[in-house]
Amino acid sequence: MLYLKLLFRYIIFNMFEISIKSHFCGAHRLAGYQGPCVNLHGHNWEVAIFLRGAKPNRLGMLVDFKEVKEALQGVLGRFDHRNLNDLPIFKKTNPTAENIARLIFNELAPDLKSSKYCLHRVRVSESAGTSACYGPRL
Repeated sequence: MLYLKLLFRYIIFNMFEISIKSHFCGAHRLAGYQGPCVNLHGHNWEVAIFLRGAKPNRLGMLVDFKEVKEALQGVLGRFDHRNLNDLPIFKKTNPTAENIARLIFNELAPDLKSSKYCLHRVRVSESAGTSACYGPRL
């Protein structure tokens, strides 16, 4: 219901969007890939999350950046300086940028929503010029 309410606001009114960027260092390998990425290699991953809402609070903020940064770091801390393939969530699926973006979105979305804002999308980049985004269908 909250999502429908925000979607209605999005269609009818202009929206604010805020973003937070962070990073983690992590290694992965892509099982079944035909090429060098089948071997273990590392990246300095960049993660950006985007929240949208129609109306800032009485202080003029959609949401406190500090609160959003803490939530994001809570997720990324599990990935930093790790072999992502060793994490239970990636035992049956490759830790691609797409799958990492989906995981981060699904973990953060319940905590980063209110009647005033919600998580709109997550962008994950493993190298300059490449990224994968995940968010709800509109």
